[in-house]
Order: sequence, then C-alpha cells, then structure tokens
Amino acid sequence: MSEKVVTRFAPSPTGYLHIGGARTALFNWLYARHTGGSMLLRIEDTDRERSTDAATAAILDGLSWLGLDWDGEPISQYARVDRHREVAEELVRNGKAYYCYASAEELNEMREKARAEGRPPRYDGRWRDRDPSEAPAGVKPAIRIKAPQDGETIVRDRVQGDVRFPNKDLDDFIILRSDGNPTYMHAVVVDDHDMGITHIIRGDDHLTNAARQTIIYDAMGWQVPVMAHIPLIHGPDGAKLSKRHGALGAEAYRAMGYLPEALRNYLARLGWSHGNDEVMSTEDMIGWFEIEDVNKGAARFDFQKLEALNGVYMRQTGDQELLDRFLVTLPYLEDPGAIPREPDEHAKAQLLAAIPGLKERAKTLVELADGAQFLFASRPLQLDEKAAQILDADARAILAALLPAFEKIEDWSAASTEAAVRAHAETSGLKLGKIAQPLRAALTGRSTSPGVFDVLAVLGKEESLLRLKDQAAARM
Repeated sequence: MSEKVVTRFAPSPTGYLHIGGARTALFNWLYARHTGGSMLLRIEDTDRERSTDAATAAILDGLSWLGLDWDGEPISQYARVDRHREVAEELVRNGKAYYCYASAEELNEMREKARAEGRPPRYDGRWRDRDPSEAPAGVKPAIRIKAPQDGETIVRDRVQGDVRFPNKDLDDFIILRSDGNPTYMHAVVVDDHDMGITHIIRGDDHLTNAARQTIIYDAMGWQVPVMAHIPLIHGPDGAKLSKRHGALGAEAYRAMGYLPEALRNYLARLGWSHGNDEVMSTEDMIGWFEIEDVNKGAARFDFQKLEALNGVYMRQTGDQELLDRFLVTLPYLEDPGAIPREPDEHAKAQLLAAIPGLKERAKTLVELADGAQFLFASRPLQLDEKAAQILDADARAILAALLPAFEKIEDWSAASTEAAVRAHAETSGLKLGKIAQPLRAALTGRSTSPGVFDVLAVLGKEESLLRLKDQAAARM
C-alpha cells in the first residue's frame, strides 16, 4: 500500500456513544490497525446549542472502555471555524462558489413553488452568475458552491459499489451561512482533507452527503478519500434500531454487565464476517478485517446473541481476571444488590472462590452479581418463592438429620461435604437430589445456584451450619 491509511471517527457530542457509533468507530479502528495505519478522533461540535462537554466526555469514556484507542489528541471541529471560512472564501475567489443574497422569503417561495409543481425543493441558482454589485444593501450573503449542472457525480464506494447521483438533484448548496458559520457538509471536507484522512468509513445514511462532499473536493482540486458507507443497524424485527432494541449508550452496556471484548466481537459481526467464525479475538479481527467484506444489507441487533457470546467470553476468562473485571465494573452496575460496592479482602476471597461455579451459569456480570448474592445475604435468609416451597417440613427434617454429620467434618471442603451427604443418602435411603435441593435452598435462599458443594465450601463451615440451623429450627 503506497500511502499510510488514516481513518477517523467523527461523533457529534450531543449525547452518549450509541451502539451504531461504537460499531462505526470499531470498523475504522480495525481497518487502521489492519493496515498499520492510524485512526484519528474528531469531535464535530459546531452545533453549539446541542454540543456539551458532558457528551464529549461520555464518548471518550465509551471508546476507552471498548478498548478503541485513537491516535493523537481529539480534534475539535468548532476550533477550526476560521479555516472553514478561509476555504469557502478561496472557492469564491477561484470562481467555484459565489455569494448568495437570497432572502428567507425568497427561499421559502422557491420551496412552495417546487412543492406545488410536485418536485423536490431546490435552490434555483438565481445568484449563481449575478454580479455582487447587484446585492441589496445591508444583506449578509451566504456562500454557495457552484455544483455541476449536468452529468452525474459518482461516489466510488468500497461497500456500496459505484453510486451515481444526477447533478441536477444536488443543486448549489450552502457551504458558509450568512452568519459566517460553515455548514456540516463543508466543515467535514476541510477537516478530512487537512487531517490527511485517506479512508472515510461511516454509516450509509451519509451516502447522499458523500456526493455533495465530492463536489467540494473537486472544486478545491483535492483528492477524494476512499469511501465506505456501512449499513445501519436494525432491530431483530427489521425496524430501525430503537432503545427497546438496544440503541443505548456504551455506558448502558457496561452497566448491564457486558465485557468490552465480547461487545467488540459482537459489533464486528454486525455487518461483517469472516467465514463462520463467531468468537474472534481482537488479533484475529485486526488480521482479517477488510472493508470489502462488509455487507450491503442492514445488520440486525439481537440481545440474545450478544448475551450468549458474552457468556462464552466469561467462561473463557480466568477466575482472577474475571474477578478483577467484575470489581472494576461493580461501581457501574445498575444494582449490585447485597454486594458491597467496595468489597473487603475477605469478600474478594469469597468471590474468587465462587467464580468458577458462578461463571458457568452467568451470561453477564449482572447475572454474576445476582448469582453471588448468597455470599452476602444476612441471616436469617429471605427465601424466594421456589426455595420456600422446597423447604417444607420434610425438607427441614432432612436438614436437621444431616447437621450432626456436617458438624463432625474437620477438613471442610466441597469434597468432604459431598462425601458426608452421599453417606447420609445411603444410610437414610434418600436420593442425592432429595438432600441437595433443600441444602441449596437453605444455604442461598434460592432454588438455583452454583454446585451446592461449592456453595458449602465458599461459605465455610461456620456460616453454612448457621444457615442450615436457621432453616432446620424453623420447622419447630
């Protein structure tokens, strides 16, 4: 590759880093890493009324959490307004753009006339060839580009193929407003050129913008970057992605307990694939990613698939590493329940001991937290509905009969407690499940948990016996 690839992610700081934006950032990041290039970050904050510092911070935080690092300092589009004006004026001097003095009333008349004639509203070019000396007094002009009036503008797109736009549909659009502020269309071109962007990877809702931006590139004699317009993400029902489908911010996915590498993997598979590979390491994705492999059709977001993939990642993660990730995420979880936000060393040791059993059942860190509630529950335990049904008089009698065997155990462990239960089952003629079910309910307050012998080992002898005595005594 002759030139170094430079991609960019250019969010508007009007809200969080939503999931579609996160995937766009990921594709730019993967392609930059794949080619040994770089990804720059530009904050498109020219809309001063809607742009906020809090949104900028949320976007940077979301990218960092996802592990999508950018090269250099983030660039503010608003800070470059003088440069945008300079290029607009240069286009006027070169005869490629012109001052337009049309009033708001005139523009409205054009729109109404077009509507009455059943055609799309277009500027009619009335100031295109007029001399500025004819300008009405005291009117600040906008600057419009001189768009080609016949033929077509072709966007050569790596995903969509060649997309052709009749120039008659593009009209002489504004590049600098009458208040001296650039339009988005113009600012983007100037910024991308000045930043040395070689590849623009963004949502296909920008495809029409690409045609207009190509006109500005051509007018300035600048090389048009390689374009790749990726399909939007839809919900599982094929409708446009909404909050109920998963159109949430990156911080919401952290609060829901997803691992960033699992979310990265899932987002990469939304619209791009490598054979039948579902679980891909970041190194694999970087090695395999090619823009041409992105699908043209809209991808469908599916929470169930994301959860299943996250579960795979959790099971593949080492116990200590998963605990570390859990502790880092704990402050962000929506509701950690009885788990302290900052567990002490004893609590951390208990969690670590419980992780092997917990991660087999949990698909998210929230489910992991839910599964770990029994460790921090206060005595006497609140029983859920199913546990209360299990702990009938017969079940409590079984616990009372088992207690003496447990009290005799000196080396308390999963193996020694299992041996005691099996021996009790044999002498009492009970099936193992008939003892294990009440044990689980009494120890955790629930009907489901990690393996009951693991639960006994993690709780320790003293706490286990106290919980069992609470329930055994409740039959009196």
